[in-house]
Amino acid sequence: MERDTHFIGQSSAFLDAVERASRAAAVRRPVLVIGERGTGKELIAQRLHHLSPRWGEPLVTLNCAALPETLIEAELFGHEAGAFTGATRARAGRFEEADRGTLFLDELGNLSMAAQERLLRAIEYGEVVRIGSSRAVTVDVRIVAATNADLPRMAAEGTFRADLLDRLSFEVITLPPLRAREGDVAELADYYGRRMASELEWGRFPGFSGAAMEALEAHEWPGNVRELRNVVERAVYRWGDEAAPIAEVVFDPFVSAWGLRAMAEVVPAKKAPEQVLVPVVTTLPAEIASLRESVEAHERALILSALERLRWNQRKVAAALGLTYDQLRHCLKKHGLRASGG
Repeated sequence: MERDTHFIGQSSAFLDAVERASRAAAVRRPVLVIGERGTGKELIAQRLHHLSPRWGEPLVTLNCAALPETLIEAELFGHEAGAFTGATRARAGRFEEADRGTLFLDELGNLSMAAQERLLRAIEYGEVVRIGSSRAVTVDVRIVAATNADLPRMAAEGTFRADLLDRLSFEVITLPPLRAREGDVAELADYYGRRMASELEWGRFPGFSGAAMEALEAHEWPGNVRELRNVVERAVYRWGDEAAPIAEVVFDPFVSAWGLRAMAEVVPAKKAPEQVLVPVVTTLPAEIASLRESVEAHERALILSALERLRWNQRKVAAALGLTYDQLRHCLKKHGLRASGG
């Protein structure tokens, strides 16, 4: 599937960050983009480039966390043949590749102190020297950097160069987490849901049920938009019924009665388990004939009693019954229990 290239959202916190990026695009100064994982830092970098006078020149990206420390400097500044073991031929670095364009340094906080020093010199003087060479190469590069690290704290602790931070922070754009973007969860869920329905060649997108949307909006979204996209697309593909609103949402695909985590929890703990308050139900239908029917009727009665006692708050009911939210949703579907009652 193609990567996202545009922004979706209407909250003021989100729109303010996008507007700041739009204004900063025309200025030939470094920009630092701050935000949690999955908030769209790379999209902001793309916007800064494509709205700038450099839009027709290269946008070069380097993920500083994706390479070992020994290779970061070679990737940034290039190297000559024989500069180190394995360097069989000369190679231009990302700075030279981004000449007249934009260099996006993602996960900036992972740069070593040595790489930080060389980066500072390249920014200050507009020159880079390949590893194994003594000749400086002049480059015209705009730096956009991104991180989810607390760089001011790292600078105070001596793990990030304060002078480099000063050079990079002409403008700082902080992206809000999804949980702070009021109203955007529903809009994003609809967008990704429709796109997944189209990929599955459905004739229509049925949307989400009220309970499912309530669960989506109540989630904390530690992975932000990237996590929401996975959750929504997984819900659409697993639902498989374009005629009915999607009523099941799985936030953690690793949760399973047979998963490694669940099996590990079977090992007896040394301390007594927390008490679970479950109402005792003694009245069962008289016409039950088999043990299976009796067990299922008792299970349904227990769940219904807990739902009524806790006013159909499914998360509280799941906790009271010792179930995960997804396990409870499965039970509700199996027993035909809906928000309006059984």
